[in-house]
Amino acid sequence: MGALPVYRWRLAPDGYATRRQLRAAGLRPGGQDVAAQLERPRRRRGPLVAYLYRVDRAKPVRPMTPGRWAALAKANAARRTCPECRRDAGYVIPPSLGVCSACAFPTPPYRPVPLPITAYAPEES
Repeated sequence: MGALPVYRWRLAPDGYATRRQLRAAGLRPGGQDVAAQLERPRRRRGPLVAYLYRVDRAKPVRPMTPGRWAALAKANAARRTCPECRRDAGYVIPPSLGVCSACAFPTPPYRPVPLPITAYAPEES
């Protein structure tokens, strides 16, 4: 295999697209190899590289089957379930905490502060 053609940022010819651009058009690379690469220069580091695929060889995205939808719903439900209290948190539990916010930061029990008795005593006249 020869070297890939390299294009500068925003100067790639028509007929090439990144994975993200293919997906936005309802396509996927479909097993084809990278056809070219795009480079965006940076000042103090190496260039940013994006791989390009040929649009004419791209295939349509496969539709979601009912089994895939069910598996996705189950996986998302597992990401929302707290492993400590086993409740659905209603949001995706952050991996940094590992538990829902109620389990991570429990509130102390409410203890009312008694007011001094003089505050309740009626005024004498």
